[in-house]
Amino acid sequence: MSGLVRPTGLRGRGGDAGMSTSEYAMGTIAACAFAAVLYKVVTSEVVSTALQSTIGKALDAPF
Repeated sequence: MSGLVRPTGLRGRGGDAGMSTSEYAMGTIAACAFAAVLYKVVTSEVVSTALQSTIGKALDAPF
């Protein structure tokens, strides 16, 4: 086994399989921003009226 030599440099280090702390932080910030926008859209008057109308029509549908 003394004849085997592992190459040095970037190719010999292996892959970078996980995210770093800064990548987790950026992902968390992006998820929170998306949640805030989605909350604003869903709680808007237009969407609320449309949801109420759709649910009302579904409940009044004949069987």
